[in-house]
Amino acid sequence: MFEKLIPKEAIAQYHIIQAEEDRSIHWKEHLSYAVRLGNEFKSKTTVTFNTTEGPQSVETTVWSLTENHISLKGGVLIPLNSIIDVHF
Repeated sequence: MFEKLIPKEAIAQYHIIQAEEDRSIHWKEHLSYAVRLGNEFKSKTTVTFNTTEGPQSVETTVWSLTENHISLKGGVLIPLNSIIDVHF
């Protein structure tokens, strides 16, 4: 699987769609750790998500985690059901 690393400012240019397998529950634990890393240690996380143009990755600080989304700086939201992978 090939994913493209994009700047977080470019996320709005893509149409985000659900991943082939919804792993939202699996990713919540990882992403809550990513929120802590970002807020306390200013550490970035690479999040790969699905779009109509294929998987895209962004290296960013995860600001918050809700029931259905992660929030990035600037109010950018990525649905949990679109996430394919998370790396610290």
